[in-house]
Amino acid sequence: MSPWEQAADFAIGLRPIPATAWLQGGEAAPWLRKDPLFADHRNLVWGEIEGSRDGQEEVAALVGAALGAQPAPGGLPPLYAAARRVTDDLCLMEKTDGAWRLTALSLSAPTFFTAGEALGCSLAELHGPVPSFGDRFLARVQRVFEALRPDVVLERRNWTLVNSPELFAPDPAPMRARIADLAPADAGRELRIRVERQTLRRLPRTGGAVFTIRVSLEPLAALLADPPRLAGFAKAWRSATPQFRQYKRLDLYDDLVGDFLRAAGETYSVNGSASCN
Repeated sequence: MSPWEQAADFAIGLRPIPATAWLQGGEAAPWLRKDPLFADHRNLVWGEIEGSRDGQEEVAALVGAALGAQPAPGGLPPLYAAARRVTDDLCLMEKTDGAWRLTALSLSAPTFFTAGEALGCSLAELHGPVPSFGDRFLARVQRVFEALRPDVVLERRNWTLVNSPELFAPDPAPMRARIADLAPADAGRELRIRVERQTLRRLPRTGGAVFTIRVSLEPLAALLADPPRLAGFAKAWRSATPQFRQYKRLDLYDDLVGDFLRAAGETYSVNGSASCN
């Protein structure tokens, strides 16, 4: 099921998956994409708190167990040495002073934030911009972290819409400034559904947790080849809550997406049926 069919509102949406499905692969040489960012924009894509190296080493060991041993260039922090081998971004969460905090992260495909902004933040602080997160979800997310067993891997997905093909997107302002220049006829090609696949698993030795983020981008026009997926997207787009729309800034794309859906002959009725005519 596509992520936009699962939620037109905020949801935790975690589900267990086999440990063998933790890292999906598919990128032959992730370091070719990540190493230049690490060299040129380190404050945006990398951060670690003193004392986190033990947890970093455990994450690196998990990645090594999944992918096989491989020598890394000397002098790299353990978490980054592991992250450069995988498509996913890797985030180390550890409980300090009674709160789960982000103590190290490699962030090569950020969706509108930087490593410097996130480093050291608690669960509440990381999700502060999400409307009503504290009231609706914080206690539940904290319970997930507390109860997570080492033999369980949890997965969730979320989505947004962007007008950029770049995985590296720490700041949405440049792309959003270009929205007004997009022609309706180009919406299917220029707009992209940006999906994050996230996983969470316990570190059995140190007691922390590793949170992974894998970003994929799909042109809106790709939905034209799959009418049920197109209808599912249209339903989620039109039924998204005001809070969800404002947080994701979907309103910026309303005219373009509306023109795209009408040109595709897609309709979605109030009783929940969807069709492509």
